[in-house]
Formats: sequence, C-alpha cells, structure tokens
Amino acid sequence: MADKLHEIPVTSLKGVGAALADKLAKIGIHTLQDLLFHLPLRYQDRTRITPLGTLQFGMDAVIQGTVVAADIVNGRRRSLLCRVQDGTGSISLRFYHFSGAQRNAMKRGAIIRCFGEPRRGASGLEMYHPEYRIISDDQTTTVEDTLTPVYPSTEGLTQQRLRTLCSQALGFMHHPDALQEWLPASLLSAYHQWPLVEAIRYLHNPPPDADVQTMLEGQHPAQHRLAFEELLAHHLSLQKIRYRIRRQEGHPMPARHKLTTQFLEQLPFTPTGAQQRVAKEIGQDLSQSAPMLRLVQGDVGSGKTVVAALAALQAVENDFQAALMAPTEILAEQHYANFSQWLRPLGITVAWLTGKTKGKKREQQLELIRTGEAAVIIGTHALFQEEVTFNRLGLAIIDEQHRFGVHQRLALKEKGHGATPHQLIMTATPIPRTLAMSVYSDLDCSVIDELPPGRTPVNTIVISDDRRDQIIGRVRDACLEGRQAYWVCTLIEESEALQCQAAEVTAEKLRELLPELSIGLIHGRMKATEKAEVMEAFKEGHLHLLVATTVIEVGVDVPNASLMIIENPERLGLAQLHQLRGRVGRGKVASHCVLMYHGPLSQQGKERLQVMRDSTDGFVIAEKDLELRGPGEVLGTRQTGMIDFRVADLQRDEQLLDTVKQAASLLMTEHPESIEPLIRRWLPQGDRYAEA
Repeated sequence: MADKLHEIPVTSLKGVGAALADKLAKIGIHTLQDLLFHLPLRYQDRTRITPLGTLQFGMDAVIQGTVVAADIVNGRRRSLLCRVQDGTGSISLRFYHFSGAQRNAMKRGAIIRCFGEPRRGASGLEMYHPEYRIISDDQTTTVEDTLTPVYPSTEGLTQQRLRTLCSQALGFMHHPDALQEWLPASLLSAYHQWPLVEAIRYLHNPPPDADVQTMLEGQHPAQHRLAFEELLAHHLSLQKIRYRIRRQEGHPMPARHKLTTQFLEQLPFTPTGAQQRVAKEIGQDLSQSAPMLRLVQGDVGSGKTVVAALAALQAVENDFQAALMAPTEILAEQHYANFSQWLRPLGITVAWLTGKTKGKKREQQLELIRTGEAAVIIGTHALFQEEVTFNRLGLAIIDEQHRFGVHQRLALKEKGHGATPHQLIMTATPIPRTLAMSVYSDLDCSVIDELPPGRTPVNTIVISDDRRDQIIGRVRDACLEGRQAYWVCTLIEESEALQCQAAEVTAEKLRELLPELSIGLIHGRMKATEKAEVMEAFKEGHLHLLVATTVIEVGVDVPNASLMIIENPERLGLAQLHQLRGRVGRGKVASHCVLMYHGPLSQQGKERLQVMRDSTDGFVIAEKDLELRGPGEVLGTRQTGMIDFRVADLQRDEQLLDTVKQAASLLMTEHPESIEPLIRRWLPQGDRYAEA
C-alpha cells in the first residue's frame, strides 16, 4: 500500500465501497488527504453531561437521566413521548418516527443518555429526535474527550459516517511522512505557524477547552496554518505562470514617440495625470524583451481606452500588430469606432472581427490581419480562433478581462509566432486588494485613479416599482427638456432570449405611455448592424429614450444622456450596477440613476442598494461587493476557474496575504524544492493555466 495519504484512495478505508466512494466524490473527497483537509464547519460539546436543571434553550447538550414514563401520544401527529429525570430537573424526549423496539427499550427505570437541543414544547422542556443510547447497569460509559466535529456533507452521508472515516484517516498519520510537511521549520517559526500534522489533528478533534468561538470564526492558529499553506500554494502557482511567461522571448518595443505624439496632438483634451503615469508604466514594459503582464484598473470613465491606444501605437511604431479583445460585440464596436476615428488620420488600418463577421467581409478582415496591412485589430473572442493568423502580433490588449476564462486570455499568446506578445489587461471593475493580491498576483498592476475634469457626480435614488408611474413621468419631463435617458431591463433568468423579450415588452409599454418620445430598443440578439444603427441614432440625439438589456453595461458613451432607470437592480452585482450607472454623468448636466426595485427586499438587498446610493467610488463598491457576495460571484468563478479554495477564505483570511507573499519569496529563493509539491497538494490541476 502506498504510504502517502494523497495516493491512498478512500476505498482503502473500512466500510467504503463504490457507492460510498461516489458520495464522497460529490464533496471532493477521493483520497485520505482529501478527507483530512475536509474540515469541520462547527463543533458540538459532548465532553460533559449537563444537569437537566441547568439546561438552556437552543444550546446543544449531553444529558443523562432515568426514564419515569414513556407513552404514545395521539395528537395532530402520533409521537412517542418519554419523560426523563436526573434529580436536578426533568425533560421530555419526543419521537415522531419510532419503532416498537425503541418503545420497549424506553421502559420505566431505564437509564438513557441523549444529545440534542432543548426547546420549549407542549410539556415544558423537550428534545426532538435526540441521538440517544440506553445504558445498562453494568456499563461504565465515558463522555467524549474531544469536541465533536460537524462536517460539510451531502445527501446520504451521515455525520457519524464522516466522523468514523476521518478518525480512520487520522490513524494513518502515525506513519512518518504520510502527510509531508513541505514548509521548512525556519519558515514555520518565522511566521508563527503550527506544524501541519498537529493543526489537522487539532481541527478534527479539538480538546474540551478549545476556544470554540474562535474556531467558528475561522481565526484559530490551527485553521490559519491550513489557510496559510493553501493561499501560499495558489500564490506560488500564479508566480510560476508569471515566471514562465516572463522567461519567454518577447518583442522589445522602444518608445519612438512619432505616432504617439501625433495622436496626443489631435485629441480634443489633455490626458489626466493618472493616464499619463499609467501610459508611461506601460511604455517602459513594452520596451523590455520580457513580455509585459500588466493589469490596468480604472473606474468607469477614467479613460482606459486612450491608454490602450497609446500602447497600441507604440507597438505599431515598432512594426508590430496590436489586438484588442473585448467580451461583448457592443463593447468591441465601441472600441472599433474610437480606434478608427483616432488612428485612420494617422494612416493606420484598423481591422474588425467578431463571431458574427461572415462571408466575404470575414475573408477580407482575415486577409488584412494575415498580411499585416491591418496594424490594429479589434474584436471579440473570435480573435483567438484557429483560422486567425496574425502577421506580427506584438501586443494583446484584453478588456474587461474577468469576462474571459484564463484559457482564453492565455490563448492569444499562441498567436505570437515564436515570441510571446506583451499582454495589457484592462478592467473598469475595480478589483479589491484581497483579490488583486491573491488572484491576480501574476500581473503588475496600474491604477488610473483620476477622472477627467468636467465629469458630474451621479445622484442615485432607490425607489420601489410601485411608484413606476412617477418614474415614467420623470423620464418624460427630462426628455422633453432636451436630455436623453436609458431604461435598463434585467431578469433573474440567465436566458438571453427572456431578457430580450422583457426589453421588447418594456419598450412597447413605454411607447404607449410616452407617445411624444422617440424610443429605441437594443439587446444582445439584434444583428450587429441593427445595434450600431440604434446606438448611432441615440448618440446623434434622434432618440429620447433607449430601452436596453445589460449589454450597454460597458463602452457606451453618450454625454447628453443624464438619466438612467434600472429595473430590478437587486438582481445584479454591485460592480455591474456601478458599470451601468457609469453610462450617465458623462456630460456637464446633473445626472441621476434610479434603482427601481421590486419589494420586499432582503436585508442584503437593502444593504447593497444603500451602498450604491452612498458611494460613487468603484473601489469602495468593489470591496462591499466582495464582502456581500464573495469572490466567486465577484470574479465570475465559473468562467475563470481560478478560485476554488478548500480551506482558505479570501475575506476572512485577508490578514494572511502579506505574509503569504513574503513566504512565497522566501520559498522561491531558499527552498524551491518545496514549491511543486505544495502546488500539487492544493491545486492538483494547478498547472493548467500555465499550459493554456
């Protein structure tokens, strides 16, 4: 038998057959190591018997007493009611599901020991369906000598079964090196971390004097030990990706200033200090032979596109192509319009490619890309499809990167033909420090922390949809005064078809109620040309009101639009609401965003909308979004596949991140032999990003 716990399957344990192994696999348990890392959610104190006279409502307890009566009670539901006394008080045990054997065992005079939660019942203090056993006269029974763990489970997997299996797995740790300690003693000492085996034993069997509250909050040193190692493994895996990419051959692109100077001279505004600083950081990266890996964060309207254009021009000045990939057609179209307007006067051809580019138009665009005639290419994920051949791709710009999977982001580097393109990743969704330090630690980070002058703050109003008529009147007044408005429809269903249908129905109703206004409609199922026509009409002021789905979340810039209505905002994340709100407030007129919710709101729903009302700072909102929804939701984990922590919790364990970063550096320089085993332990498929 293998002596390493990560190599021993759960089927080697007593009582684990194929059916039980399948149930364990549902909660991610395949080996004995998986079992040991499957930590309790909470603990029960079964280490002492509580006198009946001191029992408290709602507090789990072990009790022992003598049965003084046991009767079947025929009420609304038939039950077995057993009365127990211990000299200090009494309690009733009630069983709705019982057998004849159970009834016979609970005879008068029997001694019974139970574990359960006392509640107020019809006969005073009661326990419903407690765990129990009858104790015979000649038995000496001891109480538990450790706290009893309660594990995360699944259907058909009882707590008792999980406890038995974990207990068996703990027995294997007597073998030397069964669970290898990969962190050197010097590091454990420097960061005050427990040895791994000691931490795992403690967490599965805490002593009676353990600080249960600290453990429930995930703040016990034993829990910190496992969270620390898991966060360290994740950080090291990202550093490994970074190291691999940075070691690859890139294209040095020194700043030549000809095209970039011409571009800046034709802009109708001067870039902000923050834009200039970030552009300089990118320019320095591009001039190096190691491929750039830089994340640019900037709040809604901070001017990331201008920074991206400057980066693209530095690539073009060095005879390389730059590709910009956006997650949606509408955002890609917006970028294409901006880049075409800016770059064509400089004699630069801009190509355009999405999944909906078909026929001759597609062939023509593919040819422009292949021959290098198009120096800048804008598109969606279609850019990294197999048939797309770049002539000399030197820079890949990925916008709103959290919408793309890791594989998709890294796939563009395969288009570099022998050298890895520089990567510039942009997001208008500010990333909380916690996520930036853990999930994006393979990237250098720049922040555009300044808005262009003249942007007006948006006033946010939260209002119930039973005042819909009032809101419609407000839209009418604003539009007749010469301003424009958005009406955003959201649906809880994921179906795009249903969302589009909702937008169509809403547009029809608003046309009936506001016949004096010109109302347009835009949604994801329309053809690209139709969407472009509607957006152009809105931009030109031919439409008063634009009804849309959340496709307008990013990239739409209409300075005269000063009012936005968002229906059912409680169904969207804070970051998405902030993005939508960023479509207004782009001109000099006072702007308003109305969050029209459908009551009643949950407590969390109220908190979230209150955050939107109180703040226009994207970073504040992002932190609150993380706190309320967790990292998986904020990042779209289902797409990125990057956050799947077994023990660690990014919010709870935020205080560990700085030491994790320091420990990673120490391991890389002094103990590189520990890196691979750590990554394998916590991320069995950890290298899949690097290989993408």
